Amino acid sequence: MSSEPLLRVDRVSKQFGGLTVLHDVSFDVADGEIVGLVGPNGSGKTTMINVISGVHRADTGTIWFEGRQVQKLPTFRLARLGINRSFQVPKCFREMSVRENIEVAAQFGHSHSGGENVEAILREVDLVAEAELPAGSLTINHQKMLDLGRALATGPKLLLVDEIGAGLNPSELAGIAELLLRIAERGIALIVVEHLLEFLNRITERVIVLGAGRMLFEGTLSHASKDPDVVAAFIGG
Repeated sequence: MSSEPLLRVDRVSKQFGGLTVLHDVSFDVADGEIVGLVGPNGSGKTTMINVISGVHRADTGTIWFEGRQVQKLPTFRLARLGINRSFQVPKCFREMSVRENIEVAAQFGHSHSGGENVEAILREVDLVAEAELPAGSLTINHQKMLDLGRALATGPKLLLVDEIGAGLNPSELAGIAELLLRIAERGIALIVVEHLLEFLNRITERVIVLGAGRMLFEGTLSHASKDPDVVAAFIGG
């Protein structure tokens, strides 16, 4: 088994115009690990996963995935290597059925062999009963599950999950937590962007805290809550 991390982010920075959104951010993620990515609004969390997934390109720094540099690759190439993500606002093909959405995603798997089994994905994200419905007719919570299912259908090695817990009730949050833990047990690494710290505490002990685009903290949630820089970032001071 390789001692190298699955993902290595090394001094990554990103600007939009004159605004620095990420500044020298560095961290590693191992196979099958769940890492929480937290911070106040505007801290750079979503930009970070947009850069990792190829939606945006880093201005400086290096991103390594399975030992190769990938920071200049487009999204579709990264998906075929095994990096995929869900979105805070789900991005499904609204006129296509739930099943068709997952079938399309499965064609972009990293193995080039049709991705994961569609029926298994439908069961995993609990959308069997909705399989033939147009995706646009689903509730927002079901669309989030479809978005996650489409990412899983590509057979990812690294899954980036952007605020999947927003708007869910406690029972739904518990179900999502169990699902993410099962995914990690299969060896898939996850970076989970989330504001709900109690939810994160169910799935991981390790968090990375961003503030104004900078790394403020890396460690356990319990220690993060006592760190003065983290406290200042969340409540001011």
